[in-house]
Amino acid sequence: QVQLVESGGGLVQAGGSLRLSCVASGGTFSTYAMAWFRQAPGKQRDIVAAISANGAIIYYADSVKGRFTISRDNAKNTVYLQMNSLKPEDTASFYCAARSIATSKYSRDYNRWGQGTQVTVSS
Repeated sequence: QVQLVESGGGLVQAGGSLRLSCVASGGTFSTYAMAWFRQAPGKQRDIVAAISANGAIIYYADSVKGRFTISRDNAKNTVYLQMNSLKPEDTASFYCAARSIATSKYSRDYNRWGQGTQVTVSS
Protein backbone atom coordinates (compact mmCIF):
# COMPACT_ATOMS: atom_id res chain seq x y z
CA GLN A 1 0.00 0.00 0.00
CA VAL A 2 1.21 3.48 -0.80
CA GLN A 3 2.72 5.59 1.95
CA LEU A 4 2.88 9.39 1.72
CA VAL A 5 5.33 11.87 3.21
CA GLU A 6 4.79 15.62 2.90
CA SER A 7 7.41 18.35 3.19
CA GLY A 8 7.85 22.02 2.41
CA GLY A 9 5.65 23.67 4.99
CA GLY A 10 6.81 26.58 7.10
CA LEU A 11 6.27 30.16 8.17
CA VAL A 12 5.87 32.79 5.46
CA GLN A 13 4.67 36.36 5.28
CA ALA A 14 1.46 37.24 3.51
CA GLY A 15 2.06 37.52 -0.21
CA GLY A 16 4.84 34.97 -0.10
CA SER A 17 5.15 31.54 -1.65
CA LEU A 18 5.75 27.96 -0.58
CA ARG A 19 6.05 24.71 -2.47
CA LEU A 20 4.78 21.55 -0.81
CA SER A 21 5.95 18.13 -1.90
CA CYS A 22 4.48 14.71 -1.23
CA VAL A 23 6.57 11.64 -1.98
CA ALA A 24 4.83 8.29 -2.34
CA SER A 25 6.33 4.88 -1.74
CA GLY A 26 5.14 1.31 -1.63
CA GLY A 27 2.64 1.48 -4.45
CA THR A 28 2.23 2.24 -8.12
CA PHE A 29 2.09 6.01 -7.92
CA SER A 30 1.04 6.48 -11.52
CA THR A 31 -2.25 4.70 -10.86
CA TYR A 32 -3.32 6.95 -7.98
CA ALA A 33 -5.30 10.13 -8.09
CA MET A 34 -3.74 12.58 -5.64
CA ALA A 35 -5.01 15.52 -3.67
CA TRP A 36 -4.06 18.16 -1.16
CA PHE A 37 -6.37 18.93 1.74
CA ARG A 38 -5.96 21.39 4.56
CA GLN A 39 -7.30 21.66 8.06
CA ALA A 40 -7.20 24.65 10.35
CA PRO A 41 -7.67 24.24 14.12
CA GLY A 42 -11.30 23.62 14.98
CA LYS A 43 -12.34 23.31 11.34
CA GLN A 44 -13.04 20.43 8.99
CA ARG A 45 -10.55 19.08 6.50
CA ASP A 46 -11.19 20.73 3.13
CA ILE A 47 -10.02 20.02 -0.39
CA VAL A 48 -7.40 22.35 -1.80
CA ALA A 49 -6.61 20.68 -5.11
CA ALA A 50 -6.75 17.30 -6.79
CA ILE A 51 -5.09 15.76 -9.83
CA SER A 52 -5.86 12.60 -11.75
CA ALA A 53 -3.41 9.74 -12.17
CA ASN A 54 -2.24 10.96 -15.57
CA GLY A 55 -2.48 14.64 -14.69
CA ALA A 56 -5.18 15.35 -17.23
CA ILE A 57 -7.88 16.29 -14.72
CA ILE A 58 -7.24 18.97 -12.12
CA TYR A 59 -9.58 20.46 -9.54
CA TYR A 60 -9.08 23.53 -7.35
CA ALA A 61 -11.11 24.89 -4.50
CA ASP A 62 -12.46 28.32 -5.35
CA SER A 63 -10.46 29.87 -2.52
CA VAL A 64 -7.12 28.94 -4.14
CA LYS A 65 -7.84 29.27 -7.85
CA GLY A 66 -5.26 31.46 -9.54
CA ARG A 67 -2.90 31.25 -6.56
CA PHE A 68 -2.13 27.54 -6.11
CA THR A 69 -0.95 25.00 -8.67
CA ILE A 70 -1.02 21.24 -8.24
CA SER A 71 1.29 19.08 -10.35
CA ARG A 72 2.80 15.63 -10.32
CA ASP A 73 5.90 13.88 -11.54
CA ASN A 74 5.13 10.19 -11.89
CA ALA A 75 8.79 9.40 -12.55
CA LYS A 76 9.63 10.81 -9.10
CA ASN A 77 6.51 9.49 -7.33
CA THR A 78 5.83 13.03 -6.20
CA VAL A 79 2.93 15.46 -6.18
CA TYR A 80 3.50 19.17 -5.63
CA LEU A 81 1.49 22.14 -4.49
CA GLN A 82 2.90 25.50 -5.49
CA MET A 83 1.32 28.16 -3.33
CA ASN A 84 1.67 31.81 -4.31
CA SER A 85 0.16 35.02 -2.94
CA LEU A 86 -0.38 33.34 0.40
CA LYS A 87 -2.87 34.84 2.81
CA PRO A 88 -3.20 34.51 6.59
CA GLU A 89 -6.38 32.51 6.02
CA ASP A 90 -4.31 29.86 4.24
CA THR A 91 -2.77 28.94 7.60
CA ALA A 92 -3.46 25.24 8.22
CA SER A 93 -2.01 21.78 8.29
CA PHE A 94 -1.77 20.53 4.72
CA TYR A 95 -2.26 16.85 3.96
CA CYS A 96 -1.47 14.79 0.91
CA ALA A 97 -3.95 12.05 0.03
CA ALA A 98 -4.18 9.24 -2.52
CA ARG A 99 -6.91 7.08 -3.95
CA SER A 100 -7.11 4.65 -6.81
CA ILE A 101 -9.41 5.27 -9.76
CA ALA A 102 -10.80 8.77 -10.18
CA THR A 103 -10.15 12.08 -8.48
CA SER A 104 -12.51 13.28 -5.79
CA LYS A 105 -12.93 16.46 -3.79
CA TYR A 106 -14.22 14.59 -0.76
CA SER A 107 -11.87 13.50 2.02
CA ARG A 108 -14.00 10.43 2.70
CA ASP A 109 -13.02 9.04 -0.71
CA TYR A 110 -9.30 8.95 0.06
CA ASN A 111 -7.83 6.00 1.92
CA ARG A 112 -4.17 6.96 2.09
CA TRP A 113 -2.96 10.04 3.95
CA GLY A 114 0.31 11.66 4.83
CA GLN A 115 1.14 12.97 8.28
CA GLY A 116 0.66 16.60 7.29
CA THR A 117 2.87 19.65 7.06
CA GLN A 118 2.14 22.96 8.76
CA VAL A 119 1.79 26.16 6.77
CA THR A 120 1.62 29.42 8.72
CA VAL A 121 1.09 32.73 6.97
CA SER A 122 1.74 35.86 9.01
CA SER A 123 0.06 39.16 8.29
